Amino acid sequence: MIWLTWRQFRVAAAATAAALVVLATVLALTGPGLASGYSAGITACARDGGCPRFFDRFFDDYQTPFLAVTVVVLILPALLGIFWGAPLISRELEAGTHLLVWNQSITRTRWLAVKLAVVGGAAVAAAGVCGLVVTWWSTPLDRSAAPGFTLMDPLVFGARGIVPMAYAAFAFVLGVTVGMLVRRTVPAMAVTLAVFAAVQIVMPLTVRAYLLPPVSASFELSPENVDSFNKLSDQEFPQVIMDAAIPGHTGAWVLSSRLTDPSGHVGGGDGTPVTVRVSTTSGPCAPSQRSQDPGKGFDACLAEINRLGYRQEAVYQPFERFWPFQWIETGIYALVTAGLAGLCFRWIRRRLS
Repeated sequence: MIWLTWRQFRVAAAATAAALVVLATVLALTGPGLASGYSAGITACARDGGCPRFFDRFFDDYQTPFLAVTVVVLILPALLGIFWGAPLISRELEAGTHLLVWNQSITRTRWLAVKLAVVGGAAVAAAGVCGLVVTWWSTPLDRSAAPGFTLMDPLVFGARGIVPMAYAAFAFVLGVTVGMLVRRTVPAMAVTLAVFAAVQIVMPLTVRAYLLPPVSASFELSPENVDSFNKLSDQEFPQVIMDAAIPGHTGAWVLSSRLTDPSGHVGGGDGTPVTVRVSTTSGPCAPSQRSQDPGKGFDACLAEINRLGYRQEAVYQPFERFWPFQWIETGIYALVTAGLAGLCFRWIRRRLS
């Protein structure tokens, strides 16, 4: 059975292995230069205190390849589920070859077990290797990522750590299950893609954020959590736009960031401009004061806004929960995958003929 499974699977395995070798080669050639540039920039900015500006500039320079390799890790499990999982049983059923195979000395249960172990193991290994090389290459960028692209944020979280292997196992067994139920290859591939994509959207939006109770806290305004401060010509008071960042908690996944006024009322947030009742004709927030030294002037203006009682009300998941979340989510996918595999064994013994 192992030999037969390999004979049927070797073309797809060779194509995937070749693609991974190309990816690993490109990353291996460019990774040392990326790490060297990051180290040199950290050394230089540590002397003049300009590391925040260096982080912004460094990440902006490499944002496009960073997103490209992240997307590769995210879509690989889906491709494995579509092209490896969905045809595994449906192709035999559609061609009618299962009538011959299942009447040999090998039981259909053993036949399925070997195929799931060999091809599914290869799928998990492929996702693991892809995630590993991308994580290695992206380490300098993960350390300097802008809000929205940190390790805890949904886009990047699924492409780091151990969860890509869990996604691959789930996608593969999902494809096998759908193929067994639908019994036709192309429709099974389409259904597998739709279900897997839906699960990958629902998980970070409705489940992952609450795997552990989120932290709620209040913070003073600072350059870390204020994106912009400006006054429109047709308005009496200036507007503040909050950033998706938490002072003192770099890399946190911000679920909600809102500005509250001195009375405790929520004035808005999450990227929505909020009017702040502070004088711009005199005092620290006057344009004349801020133009003399933009950096100190901005800090003084924020200090005045804090003195008036404005605060950031945030709900977030700290960066320290990255690995707990990785293990919890991996466990959830492992349980669902095991359930689907059990359904496959039950269905192949009792429903398929």
